[in-house]
Amino acid sequence: MAQASPPTLRGAVLLQAERLSSRGVLLLPSRLSGADLGRLVKLCGDSQVSLFSGPAETLAPDVRQAVASSGLPLIDRASPDFADAVARVVGGGGKVICVLPGVTAPPAASMEVPRAVLEDVCRCGVPVQPVGVDHPRAAPLSADAGGGAESTLCVGSVIPREKAEVPHVLEGLLTAAADAFSARPALNASLARMVVAGFKKHGGLNTIVDGMDGSETPYSRIFAAAAALATVIRAETKGPRVGIVLPPGRAGLIANVAAVLAGKSPVNLNFTAGKEAIDSAIRQSGIDRFLTADTFVRKMQTFPWPPNRQLIFLERVIPQLKGSIIRWLLALKTLPVSVLCSLLKLPAEGGDKEAVLLFTSGSSGEPKGVVLSHRNIVSNVTQFATRLGFSHEDKIMGSLPLFHSMGGTVTIWYPILSGHNLVTYPTPLDAPKLAELIERHRVSLLLSTPTFLRGYLRRVKAEQLASLKIIVTGAEKLPVNLEEEFRKKFGKPVMEGYGLTETSPATNFNLLEPENPPFPAMPTRRLGSVGTLLAGLAVRITDPSTGEPLPSDQSGMIWFRGPNIFQGYLGQPRKSEEVLRDGWFRTGDIGRLDADGFLHIDGRLSRFSKIAGEMVPHETVENHIARALGLDSEAERRIAVVGVPDEDKGEALVLLSTVASEAVKQELIQLRYTLLEHGVPALWIPKRMARCEQIPLLASGKLDIRGCEKLAANSAE
Repeated sequence: MAQASPPTLRGAVLLQAERLSSRGVLLLPSRLSGADLGRLVKLCGDSQVSLFSGPAETLAPDVRQAVASSGLPLIDRASPDFADAVARVVGGGGKVICVLPGVTAPPAASMEVPRAVLEDVCRCGVPVQPVGVDHPRAAPLSADAGGGAESTLCVGSVIPREKAEVPHVLEGLLTAAADAFSARPALNASLARMVVAGFKKHGGLNTIVDGMDGSETPYSRIFAAAAALATVIRAETKGPRVGIVLPPGRAGLIANVAAVLAGKSPVNLNFTAGKEAIDSAIRQSGIDRFLTADTFVRKMQTFPWPPNRQLIFLERVIPQLKGSIIRWLLALKTLPVSVLCSLLKLPAEGGDKEAVLLFTSGSSGEPKGVVLSHRNIVSNVTQFATRLGFSHEDKIMGSLPLFHSMGGTVTIWYPILSGHNLVTYPTPLDAPKLAELIERHRVSLLLSTPTFLRGYLRRVKAEQLASLKIIVTGAEKLPVNLEEEFRKKFGKPVMEGYGLTETSPATNFNLLEPENPPFPAMPTRRLGSVGTLLAGLAVRITDPSTGEPLPSDQSGMIWFRGPNIFQGYLGQPRKSEEVLRDGWFRTGDIGRLDADGFLHIDGRLSRFSKIAGEMVPHETVENHIARALGLDSEAERRIAVVGVPDEDKGEALVLLSTVASEAVKQELIQLRYTLLEHGVPALWIPKRMARCEQIPLLASGKLDIRGCEKLAANSAE
């Protein structure tokens, strides 16, 4: 019988209780504590309830005790007729609760359901109803008090018996878990208030080391300088945004914090982009004031600098604020967060209001303004921080550009809100200097890209990276041979991750396997994948051509939903509508989930060519060509494949190469024979080869697709 009103679950928030099936169903929680089991039983009300479980010794102690005290009938997963037993209960209108075994899972994992359990659930041939479970207190952000309910339970949609297969159940489970995580009240906090709370908690404990001059500054002084500078920013501009043209370092950190404390959205401009792209970003964002430094203005002669009256030079302004800085230092030490926020006139909540504006790289068109809300940034920092589980002694290497989404979120907001030391250097290209800083300051986390990691292979000694606990790489696909070489030289595996500017940015990354876990460990790393989803994210796969849903294990368009998904493109409602539908974001990337929840990226849709009706992946073709030319171990990118219009087959592939000689035509013929011998389809082999001095790359290390297309278009046959 359907419940008239949801039961009150002590210590928990219950979401979507009205979805609970009034018929028989197997309830599958995304994670389970002993208290959660009691809550699920109460949720079932007067229904006949049975438990579907493995041996007692496989359960966590609190879950084992809850099972024993419940007195409910047990269906043994080890029994050969478990599927029939589950079907009998469900067929009679009862509820079967799947009791999850104790597992060691990544911190703040999306779920704690082993593959074997998923497969057993799907063997039962009954409707499955996922229940997302989140434990906010178990993994709060350091700057968050971590109060509120012990658990959030979100009832997902019923998966019919005929669709209860692993891909569908996995997708439903991730969606319910994402909805439970997204209900955390702390995610709606103002970014500025969270920053103040972070400085209050960590101001005297953590520091930033500026790798350019070796200076070490406590976070308390960063806060004081930023709070004093915020008054200048408020007085100088009435607009909602302020531009920042600075590399990673103490000045860049102060500028971004000051902008947020002033109630402005920081806009870190890509000073490595061309004049056209920079002018576009400035025009779109309506910036009339820019935070920068004298030395940087002199260095960046090609940047289209506005008149001096629009520039706020930090090294000129901050020395004039000594009195204000001292007062803010004292205030941080003596006053509570609420009073500090009141003095700074900060709003209580941020929610969906704009907090940060970033611009896409423009690798395939004019840069788009990505509006990230307070909720987006706070959510992604929470997701990233709780997955890593670092201590306050850990140090982060911050060298990615601040206009890069990972450089912004993870090397500005994450260290402050989570309480980690920061070591900065203005460029990710100088591998010897970065290695020197890593060794000297015992850095724990390095964020990089495959392009930048190649520099470490050539120019860095193995012992210099000994302190690193994890190396996370993204922005482009990690070649397997590069990871193998890096691990062989440094004894450190590279953890591939994934994210986009529109996702604030992190969505996935691999982690090291746990050592000596108390329970069987869920896999945390799979070479060739970008890892499992961060908590709070749901994924959907659709046909790239028709948009029809596909099972998550089939390759198709990747869609995400979660609290870190952006609000839309600045001033471009049509482009926003193209990628945002009912809370889901269309990434433009092609991929699939395996049964353990690892996401595999097959390529960017813009890096596919439709040739004679077949989708041809450029990156896969590049890998075949690299092996054929013996470029697997090359430290630098030497080739790139792009598509150009073709009258006969719609598109044709062009190979850009820095290794080709003047005898390009003969080399292409030889390459064609070699690829055919290796089993590469003829349709996948480039029709033209173009010799070039270097392959165009963006500052982030990504392939500059527009630059490559221009070279291909201008090349002669």
